[in-house]
Amino acid sequence: MKLNPLRCGLFAVTACTLALPAAAQTWNGPYGGVHIGGAKPAKGDNETLIFDTNLDGNYNNTVSTTTGANAFSPGFCDGTPKGNNAAAGCTTDEDSAYDIGLRLGYDWQMGNIVYGVLADWHKIDLKDSVTGFSTTPASYHFERSPDLVTSLRGRLGYGTDNWLAYGTAGVAWTELDYAYNTTNTANSFTPRGADDRVMGYQAGAGIERKVNDNWSLGVEYLYTSFKDEDYTVRVGPGTAPATNPFLITNAQGTDMRRSEDKLDAHSVRLVANFRFGM
Repeated sequence: MKLNPLRCGLFAVTACTLALPAAAQTWNGPYGGVHIGGAKPAKGDNETLIFDTNLDGNYNNTVSTTTGANAFSPGFCDGTPKGNNAAAGCTTDEDSAYDIGLRLGYDWQMGNIVYGVLADWHKIDLKDSVTGFSTTPASYHFERSPDLVTSLRGRLGYGTDNWLAYGTAGVAWTELDYAYNTTNTANSFTPRGADDRVMGYQAGAGIERKVNDNWSLGVEYLYTSFKDEDYTVRVGPGTAPATNPFLITNAQGTDMRRSEDKLDAHSVRLVANFRFGM
């Protein structure tokens, strides 16, 4: 009997396909876990304070003295002031802080493709500061830090029996805690928009390895960004004369805020997950 080469080839491919074992559902199902790691601010070194001297809602003005000189000509620094003048400098924010939290998730597996959803609750012990110095001399210090962060992210990755590499992205919420301090004792200072609930996003990647049927260990990188543009300080008259730089344009005062309207952070975490029902 004469054999058809095409039929033989198709038969061989089919036979081989049927002989291959189905991919193990190693990563399928619900899981819970913990993470611990470090975080640091993701910002440049050129943040300043910006001003609205005519109170029109636009922060594009210069606080000037009666001679027209820039009252903030000594400049700005990232961190907490060491004194009331620019020469004293600033103590920089800590380069790293802890990031610790809990997570719950569910993954689905199709062959080697793993996808799922993940809820994450974590605390980032992070402080982000900026200080301005006036010619008075005086310092003006803004500080913000996130409270408990809640996030909801998706995951998509490639899994083998023991390894899973994935990317993750989603939305996040937190309440930003604010602090404001100044050595200026002449004007009054009224903060506005304190302790606001803000929304942002998270994105990152990670890798996990199975250590037994239920437990996996991994490393994860996460970038977190929150929009922050509501916290301002109204600098009012206090006991200052009408020639005070904050009062020259508008006798009611001047609004000030930080120039960077986002709080961003990098985190690297060690992750331990327990998969239920495996």
